[in-house]
Amino acid sequence: MEKTIKTEKKPIKLWLPDIEEGALQQAKNLANLPFIFKHVAIMPDAHQGYGMPIGGVMAALDVVVPNAVGVDIGCGVCAVKTSLKGLEREDLKKIMGDVRKLVPLGFKHHRKKQNKSLMPGLISTLNVVETEYQSALSQIGTLGGGNHFIEIQQGSDGHIWLMIHSGSRNIGFKVANYYNKLAVQLNEKWKSPVPKNWQLAYLPMDTKPAQKYFKEMQYCVDFALANRKLMMDRLKKAVAGYFADIEFEPIINIAHNYASFEKHFNTDVIVHRKGATQARKGQLGIVPGSQGTLSYIVKGKGNPDSFESCSHGAGRVMGRKQAQRELSLEKEKKRLDDMGVIHAIRGKRDLDEAASAYKDISTVMRNQADLVDIVVELRPLAVVKG
Repeated sequence: MEKTIKTEKKPIKLWLPDIEEGALQQAKNLANLPFIFKHVAIMPDAHQGYGMPIGGVMAALDVVVPNAVGVDIGCGVCAVKTSLKGLEREDLKKIMGDVRKLVPLGFKHHRKKQNKSLMPGLISTLNVVETEYQSALSQIGTLGGGNHFIEIQQGSDGHIWLMIHSGSRNIGFKVANYYNKLAVQLNEKWKSPVPKNWQLAYLPMDTKPAQKYFKEMQYCVDFALANRKLMMDRLKKAVAGYFADIEFEPIINIAHNYASFEKHFNTDVIVHRKGATQARKGQLGIVPGSQGTLSYIVKGKGNPDSFESCSHGAGRVMGRKQAQRELSLEKEKKRLDDMGVIHAIRGKRDLDEAASAYKDISTVMRNQADLVDIVVELRPLAVVKG
């Protein structure tokens, strides 16, 4: 841990030496919430989000805050170790070409609805989920846009790894917006002590809206995992098409936008992780880098001060539009070409996902050495972006 800020009602524990002003103010807002427990934990990849910093961890007493989970509920990363020891560039190109045919990218969906057996079981009491279910049948197994990716990597353990970062697509977005809007309306009705401009409207857990949100949120977490699993199955299929005797180890999965009931400091709390992942003692996790940088398989240390959490990635240092304006397309492409990475940067629009738009992942890992141990370093070989 780098430092502790003690100017607010509750302390703010930071795992980074410097934090942008907007994210710091959001952390201070969290520290002054009437239901905050113990302290606020800010991970080393933190940057400003909506209401709560991305890379923030908040433990709350008896309430849930939809905006402290975010709009891409259940977004996370999964990884699979293969028996392959290496891949030729031409094979990589063929595999990634096949992946583009098997997995819709960006805003694209499947033309046909996928089998219902791939979905989490539908619970009829989930209003938003039930409304979006039919649409979700053509969205499961699709990547989405932004910083979502499919990547093939060379591990420091001598093996080829497969990694996917994606979330709950439109169903999570709809659930998040519906319950955040409802929370705002109810907070106004209750004359909540939390200022509206903090964007941290909450739902007490002894109310039906909170209980419904929690169930719908959990469905989205389950859907996001099902989405990643289906894409991983199709990525494995693409690789196995060229290597018949390949073997795949069990999937490692970690989510980074959700709330969960947990016990910390001998107290039952609701931990909100927004752009942060669980890192219990001995728990395997994933910290992905940005396009063209290392990613990591990690093992949690169960640090109580972080509510047993760690970063979810590198974290942005530039907004998307800023990166597109200020970064050099030639330099970013050359950097990846020189590394031999088959990448997704084609034009200025793609610069929002260039490595220079993100923090240095090696610095992020050093800053959280008390939260996780590195198990395997993963060097990118080929990447498909949303």
